[in-house]
Amino acid sequence: MATLPQDPNTPNLTRAESGYSSEGKVDVEQREFASAVPGVETIAEDNDQVGYATFKAAQDRGYEPTPEESKRVLRKIDLFILPIFTFTQCLQFMDKSALNYANLFGYQKALGLKGSNYSWLGGGFYVGYLVAQFPMGYLLGRFPAGRVLGVSCLIWGLLVLLSTQAKDFKSAMTVRILLGMMEAVVTPGLNLMTGFWYTKRETPNRQTLWYSALGLGGIIGGFIATGISKRESTPAIPNWAVIFWILGAITMAWALVLYFVLADSPSKAFWLNEDQKFIAVQRVSAGMVGIKSKKFKISQVKAAFLDPKTYLLFIATFATSIPTGVLSNFSTVIIRDIGFDSFETTLMDVVRNVFQMIGVIGAGYIATRFKNTRIIMCTFGNVVCITAAACLAYLPASAKWARLVALWFTNFQSIGFVLGLVMISSNIGGYTKKQFTSGLIFVAYCAGNIAGPQFVYSHEAPRYRTATNAMVASYSIKTLAHLLLGAYMFWDNKRRDRKSGGIIDEKRGAEAGMLDVTEVSTGPSHVDRTSQS
Repeated sequence: MATLPQDPNTPNLTRAESGYSSEGKVDVEQREFASAVPGVETIAEDNDQVGYATFKAAQDRGYEPTPEESKRVLRKIDLFILPIFTFTQCLQFMDKSALNYANLFGYQKALGLKGSNYSWLGGGFYVGYLVAQFPMGYLLGRFPAGRVLGVSCLIWGLLVLLSTQAKDFKSAMTVRILLGMMEAVVTPGLNLMTGFWYTKRETPNRQTLWYSALGLGGIIGGFIATGISKRESTPAIPNWAVIFWILGAITMAWALVLYFVLADSPSKAFWLNEDQKFIAVQRVSAGMVGIKSKKFKISQVKAAFLDPKTYLLFIATFATSIPTGVLSNFSTVIIRDIGFDSFETTLMDVVRNVFQMIGVIGAGYIATRFKNTRIIMCTFGNVVCITAAACLAYLPASAKWARLVALWFTNFQSIGFVLGLVMISSNIGGYTKKQFTSGLIFVAYCAGNIAGPQFVYSHEAPRYRTATNAMVASYSIKTLAHLLLGAYMFWDNKRRDRKSGGIIDEKRGAEAGMLDVTEVSTGPSHVDRTSQS
């Protein structure tokens, strides 16, 4: 157990002394918090534990914000952080999926691709993603997140533009691998950063909102492709290249927003004043898993390997990523082979992404509104996907619309994946442990996405029996892993309750989290038992 520092020489201030009336509202005749608590506005950031200096200085002086103040800060965070997270996620999905749309406009023929070349281009992105996963995670921990994301975004936007210059399989594969390396920081980084800004109760709803931008990206990409389909392709500017030009330019412009606006933590946000910075840090500290540590701790890597949650999340992620690898690269091909032309295919793929947004946002709302429903929502999404994939595999080819609707419902697969990410950001303490667990999960994500396209064989059109059978099997394995995860977390909380006698020291737990102690070390109160499963 870590020893927490005490400051017996610092007097606690009453609410009136810190600028509040006895009714708990701001007293305009009293001093502002920054004045009442000397030094908060000038505290230097702790070198290792991001946000701890701000947290400790104010906590030792007994200041507690009112609920109304906390809500105002939350609204401000939502105003700045959610749009940035959402559009970044949207862009990275469109950029990596541009290959899917380019395929509709003669991409394979233009590059002279043969056999499984196109499948390997789909998997090549995830080879780069896999290779860069831990290096990018290190950079995100060591340097300001906005700077890391901004530079990565600039480079991957340039790579999207360079996709137009690929002339054969080798050059296209090189670009795809490099693109995967640059995008490797996005979803894992946003997942970790969600925990920097939001409490455990807020995390499911916010995380599913920005993650649902995958569906938004699919919708926007679909409409772009629909517009391109009406354009007459020319040898100088073929239609398959147009989508790369559009998306690459937008991405490079967005890099400037990430670099200059996205803060590393609440204590570094220029758009929060000193009072609001403290409130934002204190809100997150109550979750007892801290914000961010710049120091890499090998003991927390060992803790990640000893935690059963790591392995169950790894298995569930690998299982869900095989169908993702199929759909993200071949959804337009599958829809076309069901019996639609290119224009209809792009519109039908838009609807598929609408289903993804509805499923993810709905599951996030329920998981936030009702306690202990994360695993229930994961299971619901998994069962829908098993049923949909089975219909896609075994309904007759003549059942055109039924098979299309079944394909749409497979996008509920994102429910289990994103709620699994929520468990990492809100249920695991210790930044190195959280980061390493996230890295392992995305290794599984990459491996599944590399494997997925290899189950698609063109001679099996329009049923693609091997791919759809692989999807059914993967969803079934994912369901079992999630049920075991829920059972383990239920048992673990009961064990902690018995050990502690149900007593929770919330202030000590909050400080332990800010000092980067893992949830195993902080005792029974580390996990929010009202929302963990």
